Amino acid sequence: MVKPVRHVVHVAELTEAESAALGPLLQRVAAAVTKVVQPEQVYVCLWSHANAVPGHLHFVVQPAVKSDMTRFDAFGPALQMAMFREGAMPGETEVEALSEQLRAALSLSSFGP
Repeated sequence: MVKPVRHVVHVAELTEAESAALGPLLQRVAAAVTKVVQPEQVYVCLWSHANAVPGHLHFVVQPAVKSDMTRFDAFGPALQMAMFREGAMPGETEVEALSEQLRAALSLSSFGP
């Protein structure tokens, strides 16, 4: 998940500096996810609602892997919704291991051009 540090509810509320930093950051995170997970695609989706009320911008960076598409017989937003409905969440150990791999991949990349 990538989100602004400052509380922001709408993309239109981002400052010019926040907007300028967001694109390269999302690209770096998606590149790290691609390198580590090697998915079919990396989804980058904007979510900001909690209980039907805008809350805080959250860009979900999700690897879409063939095994999940097959398991849920879905892709794109339908895959995300099927996973949400089932409560499909990785275990703590899996999250920690993946986080370490992603940190390493991100440390090898640089910000900016």
